[in-house]
Amino acid sequence: MTNSLSSSSSSSSSSLIDPRSGFCNANSTFYSKRNPLPLPANTSLDVTTFISSQAHRGTTAFIDASTGHRLSFSGLWRAVNRVADCLHRDFAIRRGDVVLVLSPNSISVPIVCLSVMSIGAVVTTANPLNTAGEISKQMADSNPKLVFTTPELAKKLAGSGVSIFLERKGPTRGVRVAGYLTEMVNKETSGDRARDRVDKDDTAMLLYSSGTTGRSKGVIVSHGNLIAHVARYIAEPLEPNQTFLCTVPLFHTFGLLNYVMATVALGSTVVILRKFDLHEMVAAAEKYRATTLALVPPIVVVMINGSDVIKAKYDLSSVRRVRCGGAPLSKEVTEGFLKAYPTVDIFQGYALTESNGAGASIDTVEESRRSGAAGLLSSGVEARIVDLDTGRIMGVNQTGELWLKGPSIARGYFRNEEAAKETINSEGWLKTGDLCYIDDDGFVFIVDRLKELIKYKGYQVPPAELEALLLSHPDILDAAVIPIPDKEAGQCPMAFVQRKPERDLSKKQVIDFISKQVAPYKRIRKVAFIDSVPKTASGKTLRKVPSDSS
Repeated sequence: MTNSLSSSSSSSSSSLIDPRSGFCNANSTFYSKRNPLPLPANTSLDVTTFISSQAHRGTTAFIDASTGHRLSFSGLWRAVNRVADCLHRDFAIRRGDVVLVLSPNSISVPIVCLSVMSIGAVVTTANPLNTAGEISKQMADSNPKLVFTTPELAKKLAGSGVSIFLERKGPTRGVRVAGYLTEMVNKETSGDRARDRVDKDDTAMLLYSSGTTGRSKGVIVSHGNLIAHVARYIAEPLEPNQTFLCTVPLFHTFGLLNYVMATVALGSTVVILRKFDLHEMVAAAEKYRATTLALVPPIVVVMINGSDVIKAKYDLSSVRRVRCGGAPLSKEVTEGFLKAYPTVDIFQGYALTESNGAGASIDTVEESRRSGAAGLLSSGVEARIVDLDTGRIMGVNQTGELWLKGPSIARGYFRNEEAAKETINSEGWLKTGDLCYIDDDGFVFIVDRLKELIKYKGYQVPPAELEALLLSHPDILDAAVIPIPDKEAGQCPMAFVQRKPERDLSKKQVIDFISKQVAPYKRIRKVAFIDSVPKTASGKTLRKVPSDSS
């Protein structure tokens, strides 16, 4: 940690900022205590070029945990240039065109994403667990010109009419295959491609973040947003010569921004696990001498519960720390992990899809001793705590909604100006929907989640989407879905169902009805029947006040 104040604070207010908390009395704003962001002066710069221009001494960029295949940094950039050339020449992908990436974790994902963004096109990612219907809805909103996927997932795109290029050759049916990544990376570049000029305000990604309205929203992420995120790691560099084991999904902002982009700029090695399996994960950590594990809270819980077997069977002496994100990490889980693995430090971070990695984080052992804290404000971030009832801006140790501002904050939502105005105000403040306070030393504490999203193993489950599906059942009159605590998953969806008169609907039938229509992480795990669903005067469901259930 450093006592330097963020470059975002003006010289006139710097003298009024408390160096301990980072709070400025003049404008009731908290400023980051970390190093200022080293943002490039050039405004005509894409994030891929910015990443590739960073000097480092790294040799291996990525390792496939299952096959052992290694991709060097020189091999990565050669592949990125070749794929970008093919996309431009053979697929006529241009600035502003959208390319959907539907893939499990693999070395191919960084190649495709960096290639697409280098030519000014836009990356959008989808969860490979999503159903064909859910993917179709995202495609209808984002309108991709091309899809990258695997032979196994191609069936979810059957009938879409969109051209796809596959990771490798394999059996497919009902889709239009236009090429293969394995062939594209081996094609020599033509050398005559005219690059479209890319501005830092151009859209680089559309990352879909589910909302409580049930409609999935595409967060507009600019090249400038991503450059600011990568610059944050340059301002506060990680320990050199690290090997990260990535278990988190690369379609999610946590995996995508950190382990497809930031680590590449730093010259770190990332070992990619295709899908999570506890023993495959720890075996890979042992085999590749991983120094840092990238985890979400549910996997931390699994490691705690299996610690005796893990420590007896595997050598994890190389592992020095765990970096945890995607969902809040409780004090109890943190303490349980440190007890089970006393030689491993655990650092957590707090951010939103809309903030592109900006928020708060624990970056040192000293900071991790602040029990229960989400961390210090990220480099370049300003924060306000706002009273929910009065709108008054609060001070140190006062609780309210956390607002964030800085160069990483997204521009809004794609084709959804109303939602954008509700979330990001005219001054650029992002309303996080989280109830927080910032203490005397500038540490952010999350008290409660104001947003109604259910966090199942780090995945976002919008209750309104499940409620809409429940209401389509002929025997259901009304329904409400709420989160219930779960030791392993964090939260699980529970449905309170009001049956139509004289209907004999069972709990199992309700669960099965939903399970057939949604991805596994969205499934309802528990059902209770109630006489009526509680509502506000305006008709909104009171999810936190269920009536007596059976």
